Amino acid sequence: MSENLQPGQVLARGICRHLLQHNFTTMTEFVPARGLRVDVLAIGPKGEIWIVECKSCRSDFLSDKKWQGYLEWCDRFFWCVDDQFPLDILPKGNGLIIADGFDAQILQYGAERSLSAPRRKAVTRQAARVSMQRLQALNDPTPTRVYGVV
Repeated sequence: MSENLQPGQVLARGICRHLLQHNFTTMTEFVPARGLRVDVLAIGPKGEIWIVECKSCRSDFLSDKKWQGYLEWCDRFFWCVDDQFPLDILPKGNGLIIADGFDAQILQYGAERSLSAPRRKAVTRQAARVSMQRLQALNDPTPTRVYGVV
């Protein structure tokens, strides 16, 4: 891969490509709340919200202390790893995806949680705003003023 992507970014690209085939829109590096940054946020055609955490190796997984905080921000939570990852260290009860930089395969769906309507609305609105800000930055990398962005 010529873009010099980090291993987790390669996995994120593969899962984003895969989810697009299932009519999910995705965003990488989404911040649902202060102190949290998920690798992939996916919104499905019925408004379902999935969070996917990409782990490139054992030490990447073991150093992650925040993943349980992501559960309250999604209807489903998935781990995304490559085909060499030691699956036995992953917590049970969550979804599991195997990916590379080009595609992915969902091996198991974790427990479905149902977000409350206010939380779903907040996540969806925030995702829309961040997406629009990112698109605007592509069109105008030096805006004169950006509201609400630090």
